[in-house]
Amino acid sequence: MRRVRASVHRLSQQPDWYKAFPGIHWLVLISLTFVLAGTAPAATAPTLSEKEMADAEFIYFDRCSGCHGALRKGATGPNIADEAMLKKPLSELETTIFEGTDAGMPGWGRTGELTTEESALMARYVQIPAPTPPEMGLKAMKATHKLYVPVADRPSKPQHKRDIENYFGVILRDVGQGAIIDGDTKELVSIHETGHAVHIFRASATGRYFYTIGRDGKVTLIDLYEKKPKVVAESRVCLDARSIEVSKYKGPKGDFVDKYALVGCYWPPQMVVLDGQTLEPIKVISTRSSTYDTNEYHPEPRVATIIASHHAPEWVVAIKETGMVWLVDYSDLNNLSMTQIATERFLHDGGFDATGRYLLIAANMRDQMVVVDTKERKFVTKFETGTKPHPGRGANWVDPEYGPVSATTHLGEGMIVVYGSDPEGHPEHAWKVVREEETGGPGLFLKTHPKSDYIWTDATLSKEEGANQQICVFKKADFAAGAHCWQAADHGKVVHFEYNKAGDEVWAAVWDKEGELIIYDDKTLKEKARIKADWLVTPTGKWNVYNTVHDIY
Repeated sequence: MRRVRASVHRLSQQPDWYKAFPGIHWLVLISLTFVLAGTAPAATAPTLSEKEMADAEFIYFDRCSGCHGALRKGATGPNIADEAMLKKPLSELETTIFEGTDAGMPGWGRTGELTTEESALMARYVQIPAPTPPEMGLKAMKATHKLYVPVADRPSKPQHKRDIENYFGVILRDVGQGAIIDGDTKELVSIHETGHAVHIFRASATGRYFYTIGRDGKVTLIDLYEKKPKVVAESRVCLDARSIEVSKYKGPKGDFVDKYALVGCYWPPQMVVLDGQTLEPIKVISTRSSTYDTNEYHPEPRVATIIASHHAPEWVVAIKETGMVWLVDYSDLNNLSMTQIATERFLHDGGFDATGRYLLIAANMRDQMVVVDTKERKFVTKFETGTKPHPGRGANWVDPEYGPVSATTHLGEGMIVVYGSDPEGHPEHAWKVVREEETGGPGLFLKTHPKSDYIWTDATLSKEEGANQQICVFKKADFAAGAHCWQAADHGKVVHFEYNKAGDEVWAAVWDKEGELIIYDDKTLKEKARIKADWLVTPTGKWNVYNTVHDIY
C-alpha cells in the first residue's frame, strides 16, 4: 500500500490581537533574554533581532507548537530542542521547513504558507533555546472576562423563525472570526470576532449557545436565541488552547446542563472551569504530572480531546503527553474528584462510538487507537492502525458483515482503517481492524451519518499535485470496492465535513484566502450549492448545532 507521510499544519497572517495581548509580548521578551544573556551556545547559536524574535514566536506558536509543543519537547512531531537542532546545518533545517518530510511534516514553503525568508528565520529560531512561556492564573483570567449581556437580560425564547438546530458554526481561521450560517437557506446569519485561529465551535447541551475556543485561549459565548446571534460573554484563559466542552449531565446527581464549560489549554498546561452562562473563570486544574509508562515528570502535558460523559457528571479529558485519560467530576468543584486512566501516549483527537459509551481516541505518535469505557470508567484496550491516526470525532456505522464499526483516517498515510466497535453484539470483531482501504492521501477528517450510505474523507495533507483538493467517499454496503474520488476545487485545500440536521447534505470547506463552502447531496454525491463571498476567508471546520449536541458522527 502506498504510504505518504504528512502532519497537521496551520497557517495565519499576524493579526491585530497579537499586539493586544501582553502574554505574547512576554514570550518575546523572555526569548530575547535567552539570546542576549548568552544562555545558548555562544559559538554556534544564531542571534535574532527583536522583530525577528517576535515574528518567529508568532509563527512557531501558530504553526509549530501544536505538534512540537511550546517547549519543543515533541508530541505528534519530534523533539526539536536547540541541542539537537544545533547539530544540523542551517541549510538542512531550511530545506526541511520549506519542503517538509516523509515522516509527516508539511512543506510550509512548498505549499505557500511560509516564504523562503520565513523558512530561514524559523531554521535559526529552533537553534535558540526554547523560552518558557509565562503562566496564567485565575486572577489574570478574570481580568479578561467580559459579560456583555447578563443572563437575566437574555431572551427566554428564540427571537426569530430560523431553525437553530440547523445552524452551522464555521471557522474563518486566519481572520479570527466565526460565521453562523442558516443550513436551510444557506444564508449568512452573522459574523463574530472570536479568538485567533479558532479550533472548534461547540454547541451547548441545550443547543442555545455556541462556544468557540481560539488558539490564543480566548473563549466566546454566542447566543443563538437573539434575533441576530450575539456574543454575550468572553474570557481569555490560556496562551495556547484547542478544546472546550460544556456540562451535559442531567440525572440523580443533579442538573448540570449548560452549567459549566471546560477549556483545555496547551499552554499553560492546565484545564480551566468556567461558568457556562457567563464564561467567568472559576477553577484552574493543572495537568503537570508524570507519564503513564515511565512515571517521569512531564512539564507540558497538554489537553487534547474533551467530551462530556453521558453516564455521569464528568468530562472525559485526554492528556496528550502523559497518556492519561482523566474523568473530571464537575458535581462538586470545591471537593474535586478525578479518575486517572492510563492508556497510551500521545493522545490527540477522538470521540464516542455509536452508543456514546466508549471513548475512541488516537494515540497518534504510537500509531494506535485507544478505547476507554466511560460507563465502567476504565481502560479497555489499544490497537495499531496506520501511521498517525487522526479520526477527528470519528465515524460510526453498521457494516453488513462486521456489524457496528468505527473508523479513522491518518496524518501519515492515505488510508482509512475500520474496526469493530460492538463488544456486546459482535465481540469477535470488537476493537479489531476489519477493513482498510486507500484514500486520496493523508488527511485530517472523515465523516458519516446514521442516515447516510457513505463515508466522506479528505486528503488535506497530501503532497501529490491536486490531491488535497479532492474528496473521496466509500460506500458502506460495498466498502471493499474502494474510494470514489473527484476534484472538488482548483485552489486551496479541501478540509472537514459536516452533515446538516436532516442528514442528507454534506458541507466541505475550501481552505484558503478565497475560501468556499461546497454543499453536496449525500444520496447522489452531486453538488447542490457553493457559497463564495469576500467574507469567507480561510474557512476550515464547521459544526451543525443538532449533530454537535447529540454527538452524531
